[in-house]
Amino acid sequence: MKKNNLWGEVWAEMLGTMVLILFGTGVVAQVVTGDGAQGDHDSIAWAWGIGVTLGIYVAARISGAHLNPAVTIALAAFKGFEWRKVAPYIAAQVVGAFVAALIVRATYADLIATIDPDHTYDTQGIFSTSPTAGVSIPSAFLDQIVGTAILVFVIFALTTAANNPPMANIGPVVVGLLVVGLGMAFGGNAGYAINPARDFGPRLASWLTGYGDAWLSTSGSHPLYFWLPIVAPIIGGLIGGAMFKYLIENHLPDEPEAITVSEPIQEGPRQVTDTQA
Repeated sequence: MKKNNLWGEVWAEMLGTMVLILFGTGVVAQVVTGDGAQGDHDSIAWAWGIGVTLGIYVAARISGAHLNPAVTIALAAFKGFEWRKVAPYIAAQVVGAFVAALIVRATYADLIATIDPDHTYDTQGIFSTSPTAGVSIPSAFLDQIVGTAILVFVIFALTTAANNPPMANIGPVVVGLLVVGLGMAFGGNAGYAINPARDFGPRLASWLTGYGDAWLSTSGSHPLYFWLPIVAPIIGGLIGGAMFKYLIENHLPDEPEAITVSEPIQEGPRQVTDTQA
């Protein structure tokens, strides 16, 4: 059996994240440029979930399909993922998100130019998140911690063998539904980035293609905002991972039931992690 190598894992993370962001930013572009006639909040939530599911199917066998730096860091902290792989995985995720956003930017260039020729806050939300008007920066920070903590906590529950989770072939669908649920329940305050690569890569792509204020919030006094969807999700992911590790996993039986999903397995001297995000 052919063994995975880090280069292959990096490519898988990049392409899996690219698929995720193609669907995610693509649906927002369609809704925004169609002025609501071609979708709404629910279609956005569902397309993001579908993008997550398909991105996982692309990458899971090779890299474990983290697709999210917050998940990668939480896996390293609590699930034995190798710390030496954290930086390459995160770089791949950011590059995949960046490339996907450039593709969406080019594909929707005419429609964006029609409704927002000056590339203002009106269409910046296609690519990156921001607090809703009236939501403070502290509230947005808490929102991102809570949303990402839920994401990682449930992902760990869905991918821990001893927890008798869904089988591996259906696991990506359940994770996608998790993201749909988060979008419908926690999308109001700050756009549920819950993924540093998802926000930073497209934000950088938009800045390079005409959105001069891409690093700022699109509401209120327009403070510098790009850092929040990076820092808060990482904190939230660590909180969610710790909660599962110490409040659930430590109390599970040592052995899984006969039919279950597999997650971190040993393959010779290296470890392959089959978890998704």
